[in-house]
Amino acid sequence: MIDALSQTIILLAISVVSVAIFRRFKLPPILAYLVVGCLLGPHAMAMIEDGETIRFLAEVGVAFLLFSLGLEFSLPKLVANRRAVLLLGSAQVSITIIIAALITWLTGAAIETAFVVGCVVSLSSTAIVIKQLAERLEVASRHGQLSIMVLLFQDIAVIPMLVIIPTLAGTHDESFMLTLGLSFTQGILVSVIMLAVGHWLLRPLFHEIASSHSAELFTLTVLLIALTSAWVTHHAGLSMALGAFMAGMMLSETEFRHQIEADIRPFRDVLLGLFFITIGMLLNIHTLLPMLHWVVLTTLGIVIGKTLITMILSNLIMGAERGVALRTGMVLAQGGEFGFALLSLALIDGLMDITLSQQVLAAVILSMMLTPFLIRYNGLAAKRLFPGSYGLNRSQIRQDIKNNANSLNHHVIICGFGKIGQNIAKLIARENYDYIALDYSINLIQDARKAGYKVLFGDSTHHEILHAAGIERAAALIICHDDIATTEKTLVQARKIHPALPILVRTQDESYYELLQKAGATEIIPESLEASLIMASQLLSIMGMPMARIVRRIQELRSTNYSNLRQFFEGDQPFNLDKPDAARKRLTSIVLPKKAHAIGKTTSQLDLGKFNVNLHSNLCSSNSATTLLCEAPLQEGDTLVLFGTPEDLEHAEAYLLNG
Repeated sequence: MIDALSQTIILLAISVVSVAIFRRFKLPPILAYLVVGCLLGPHAMAMIEDGETIRFLAEVGVAFLLFSLGLEFSLPKLVANRRAVLLLGSAQVSITIIIAALITWLTGAAIETAFVVGCVVSLSSTAIVIKQLAERLEVASRHGQLSIMVLLFQDIAVIPMLVIIPTLAGTHDESFMLTLGLSFTQGILVSVIMLAVGHWLLRPLFHEIASSHSAELFTLTVLLIALTSAWVTHHAGLSMALGAFMAGMMLSETEFRHQIEADIRPFRDVLLGLFFITIGMLLNIHTLLPMLHWVVLTTLGIVIGKTLITMILSNLIMGAERGVALRTGMVLAQGGEFGFALLSLALIDGLMDITLSQQVLAAVILSMMLTPFLIRYNGLAAKRLFPGSYGLNRSQIRQDIKNNANSLNHHVIICGFGKIGQNIAKLIARENYDYIALDYSINLIQDARKAGYKVLFGDSTHHEILHAAGIERAAALIICHDDIATTEKTLVQARKIHPALPILVRTQDESYYELLQKAGATEIIPESLEASLIMASQLLSIMGMPMARIVRRIQELRSTNYSNLRQFFEGDQPFNLDKPDAARKRLTSIVLPKKAHAIGKTTSQLDLGKFNVNLHSNLCSSNSATTLLCEAPLQEGDTLVLFGTPEDLEHAEAYLLNG
């Protein structure tokens, strides 16, 4: 018997290795957790026990996931996309449940079991789909938008499913419709009471907590509210996840929503990983081997069946072209993480036998493993199967841009028509220069074109769109996208077509300066640094400095690619590991104490470059009023100001102090 601490260490070690391997192959971490659970669980290496504590923590992880979903739940967003969410989403979930449940029932399963299987199969993986679409820059595409709207309805539909399933186990003597009615009545009653309490108490409470300026107290309050809400619904005979969702939805209307989401994310991600591990522990390889052919058949049934259902409904309800409808279906063809929660709930309540649960569980996991490949190649499949519809629409978009750009020569192409793109268009149009703008927001384009702007629908990350806009004849290209991945991809495509074209790139901050420079940007304009220059120039003008001198100073800073302005102290801000190393560099000051290794040596002798850090300046203790870059031997009390990543700065500091 392995003790609890050893189990925890083993679990963490294998999880770290598995997640690292899966990320290397650009596969979702969810799949890594499932593999860990399968390997270490009672049906394989038996190194981790499937105990009550682990299950409880896993259930809390699901509760936090629903809490985060509640924070994102927006009634205005639902209303604006009500046709896609309510009609397409409800039709997809309902029809999938009916077909999957009917097939399961015809194989001899009870109606309650068939209903659970239908619910599990009807859901898709929000976590995997959103991440994969974002990585491929397809969130704003037609199939991406349809997929997200359906996922939104599925996430909402999970709530009544979580209400219904526990009631089915203890009410076999009552009619199914009566059970359903009682479940909904109970769920609505508890929801109304919680919403009323939250409306009157939560906003004043969080205002009071925020006024204390204590991050620790704020986080504790968030955890208390999330877990208390889960406890209330649990003791009311409903699920913990329902209460957590209600708490999130109540807090979504407050101005603290983003801070709450940031505070809850670490708890959610860790505990949710544990939840997926517990699901993997349920997978019994020995049981699955004799029925492997049924697992494969079930997987194919889920993927092909959901693709066809979503494709047909997208075409009929939303009028989507067949190619777009096919891509939407392939994106949503897998099972989802909430399906695991439903399966787990059904197993606990005895609604499903172990053989069927293993078959469905394995099929859902396999379908999720196929998802990255389905999303990666669905565009190719749409072009091959429906060249007449899908390819035609893209040709029409390309031709529309080409028709508008044919008469243009030595013009400016503006990619991204937000605030900055619109202001640039106003200024260059006033000077009688030609331009053409590209964006992928239908509403923005319609409004702007009515006002006389030359903006067209088109994704600038595709080389054929840039060709159609006449990039070979253009005088310059302006990239104003908010998303750094879209900006980089547009830049790379443009540079391939026209290596000598002047390309100006706007970025919100300096974090990705080196990345964009390496990709081929002629000029990069970081908003935060330019704001500093403008304010400083105004201040110097007020102070009486001649304008010619101010302009010269600003030109000097710009000519060095803002190198001095991009070096600053971060204070207590946490390290952001998602950013590249160049974006994580910061300044730090190191005061040399008595007997430090660096004392008596010059900065050249220390060779700080081997630690990948730069010496910004060194402040001599004998002349503390000025900052000097001197080559005199360092003395006790001298201050070295270094620039580098947090990790490199730590290494350099250790060397300066201890050798």
